[in-house]
Amino acid sequence: MPDRRPPSTHPALALDDTVHQRVRLAILTVLSEVRDCRFAALRDELGLTDGNLNRHLRILEDAGLLQVTKGYEGRRPCTWLRLTRQGRTALRAEVAALEQLVDRLRGATTDDTTPSGPEVSTQLDDGPEHDSGTESRWSERPPR
Repeated sequence: MPDRRPPSTHPALALDDTVHQRVRLAILTVLSEVRDCRFAALRDELGLTDGNLNRHLRILEDAGLLQVTKGYEGRRPCTWLRLTRQGRTALRAEVAALEQLVDRLRGATTDDTTPSGPEVSTQLDDGPEHDSGTESRWSERPPR
């Protein structure tokens, strides 16, 4: 019999893989706080190597989420970074999805131990005390 459940609307599906990666999320967050930022300042703020930061910046730039401008400060080469309008929108959407996940988690428990949302098995194994009648689609396991 086919599964007739409605398509999932879980908030995790709204997370953007390009934005959600830890370093890229940090880059976008820092850039959202300033008009523009020097490469070296961002590198130092996040504790990254030049190569690591460069790789993440390339991904964000290719996605249109930030703008990279190269120039000089006096005689020294300098790279400035700026969040684009699309980058600001993507960051807001990511934060909204994370907030929905947090709200869902907070609403799932009435105290620290009792789930109130979809039935979730808190058992670590299928020992004799396991009541298979309480399993839901969230905790189904193939028979052993």
